[in-house]
Amino acid sequence: MEEHGNERQDLLDLQEFDEEALKKESEELLEMRLLTGENAQFSRTEGGFVALKYGEKEYDRVGVYLTFPLTNPEEFISIREADEKAREIGIIEKLSQIPKEQQEMLREQIKLRYFMPVITKVLDVKDEYGYAYWNVVTSFGACRFTTQMSGDAVIHLSDSRLLVTDIDGNRYEIPDFYQLNVMERKKLDLFI
Repeated sequence: MEEHGNERQDLLDLQEFDEEALKKESEELLEMRLLTGENAQFSRTEGGFVALKYGEKEYDRVGVYLTFPLTNPEEFISIREADEKAREIGIIEKLSQIPKEQQEMLREQIKLRYFMPVITKVLDVKDEYGYAYWNVVTSFGACRFTTQMSGDAVIHLSDSRLLVTDIDGNRYEIPDFYQLNVMERKKLDLFI
């Protein structure tokens, strides 16, 4: 009987330990850490990625994420661990608070993650079986892609700015719908 009592106490001790570890991990996740030029040092790795030294910790590779990618790409930049959990290490409140050469490294990573060609000309958009087949010219050249005809494939970011997302999750921007000619705008009537 005494043996079962010890096992029960060991289980309670283990459960308490796990709760404490979970509580500590939760507090760490909720803590907002601001990264500045004084407390964070970004460097380029041999593979072209970005590494970070923050306080006493060094990260061989970090991910750079925008909190407001379409409306405010220069502020509130989330720096995260580069594993599948992508835990946040800290936030850069303003990119201008980081030394210029490090800003450029971070901007390169942002451009890779948030690649979004600008649609400069709409050659054709065909609607078939619930899909739209686009033939456009972008800031990176001619492009063909497919979107669903559902309401979320083309989103109005403002009265004239559109965001188009294809079925693979790639994003394209039309900065000013009214800069397209009349025929091009007519081809987009399905979405407007």
